[in-house]
Amino acid sequence: MGHQARKAANLSLDESLVFQARELKINISRAAEEGIAKAIKAERERLWRIENAEAIAASNAYVEKHGLPFQKYRQF
Repeated sequence: MGHQARKAANLSLDESLVFQARELKINISRAAEEGIAKAIKAERERLWRIENAEAIAASNAYVEKHGLPFQKYRQF
């Protein structure tokens, strides 16, 4: 995340979580930012799988029917 520009945002958080985070000296802004980054990554991966489902299925069907390409040359 580095030295990127920062944007202030208002968040409503569970009071108990805020209390515990402060008690443990957790930077709430950074923790929220990391959580949002993980959620974005997960959603992009989910969408990629949906968008590429047909190609993945076709590839799996090919391997199921014909085996892995160059299988006879694999040493593991």
